[in-house]
Amino acid sequence: MMFPLARNALSSLKIRSIQQSMTRKSPVKHSPDFHDKYGNVVLASGTAFCVAAWVFTTTQIGIEWNLSPVGRVTPKEWKKQ
Repeated sequence: MMFPLARNALSSLKIRSIQQSMTRKSPVKHSPDFHDKYGNVVLASGTAFCVAAWVFTTTQIGIEWNLSPVGRVTPKEWKKQ
């Protein structure tokens, strides 16, 4: 007795599955939007900017990148007590 009532209630909700909703969409290609037109250009320019910023940072701010101290460090003279 409850089964027909539940079935009628669920059928009246008009729930579509994902597969049904995807098949009802038109197969025509959508018109190109911003991402289709400029997506690769924005990605390439952002990458170039980041690379340029890191190159500038690593070469111009004066950090010594763990260079070898050979030839720059001399031992101190021993003090006689």
